[in-house]
Amino acid sequence: MMAIVSLQQANGQVLKLDSPNQYHSAPFTHPGLLHSSNDLLRMKEMVAQGKEPWKSAFQKFSEHPCSSASWQPNAVVHVERSLLIGAGKNIGNLEKDVCAAYQNAIMWAITGNEAHAITAVKIINAWSEKFKVFDGTDVELGAGLNVFKMASAAELMRATYPKWQQTEIERCKKMFSTTFYPPIQYFALWAHGNWDLACMKGMMAIAIFNDDHAMFDRAVDFFYKGPGNGSLLHYVINEEGQIQESGRDQPHCMLGIGHLAEMCEMGWNQGMDMYSFTGNRLLKGFEYTAKYNLGEEVTFQPYNDISGRFPADHIATNGRGKLRSIFEQVYNHYAFRVKGIPPGAYRYTKQAAEKLRPEGPGFNADNAGFGTLFFSLEK
Repeated sequence: MMAIVSLQQANGQVLKLDSPNQYHSAPFTHPGLLHSSNDLLRMKEMVAQGKEPWKSAFQKFSEHPCSSASWQPNAVVHVERSLLIGAGKNIGNLEKDVCAAYQNAIMWAITGNEAHAITAVKIINAWSEKFKVFDGTDVELGAGLNVFKMASAAELMRATYPKWQQTEIERCKKMFSTTFYPPIQYFALWAHGNWDLACMKGMMAIAIFNDDHAMFDRAVDFFYKGPGNGSLLHYVINEEGQIQESGRDQPHCMLGIGHLAEMCEMGWNQGMDMYSFTGNRLLKGFEYTAKYNLGEEVTFQPYNDISGRFPADHIATNGRGKLRSIFEQVYNHYAFRVKGIPPGAYRYTKQAAEKLRPEGPGFNADNAGFGTLFFSLEK
């Protein structure tokens, strides 16, 4: 078990995070981030058979620049994410490369074309050899978002490509633990919830790849009962599904619930049902957000967040209607994997997925995207 950790908020208050519960004592399942072995096999078989919606979804996926086996890595020693002050250094290199590594890993799994495997490994190896410093005002976001996709790629390649050398795998593990993990280890209690969530899902991904049970437990514990805006019940704030960032703008709401869903899928692939926590509260957040962004009205409860820094008295219209590629995963989970959930409970999530189908990429490195290919199940 991990020791008690002190976290200092922006207002100077120090909170204590007790040692987390043990959520996963069994050996980790690999591959076990967003895609299990069965998921990879399903995608491969459906694409080979030319079945819809996988056929159209794969066409969109394969045509994306980051899915090209000709991608060349742009690894550097130092990355800074400081977008809030208009600065930053090499963050674009990292964001593009993690997407390319992940998408080439998927291309390899679906097509069996070794050129994609070689490219995915080349990108990971280039970064693990060079990358040493990650900083900036937004470093928590940058580290959490990018390590999630890099770890997703690494997880797939270790499980499916025996030619990836063990020494290179160990160097990748070290990069995750010494360069990516330090910026996210204390979460981001002063910020909107999507910051915590980026840290949480990045931490969870590192933990699975590195077989670090204590780190995994810490991320999952924060999902259930963390003191920041990113824990589930602090982010989806009520039974109606209102989001902590609903009064800010709609893209950040979709970013945040997408993070939560990706955490739930990692848990699912490790034998845990995080989706159903507190009466499927995450689904209610998806329904609320989808309904509003499909043009219907929702109730809004004036709300101040846990940090006290972001009060809101009305729902934000900024970005309304610009649906992000996050809905297929949750729709398919509730429509096909869970028993006893009436279709009305995921009505708007389904409509959003259908409107986007086939889903395209996530925004930059924010979410996985391409959910129609990744998560569609047999109808």
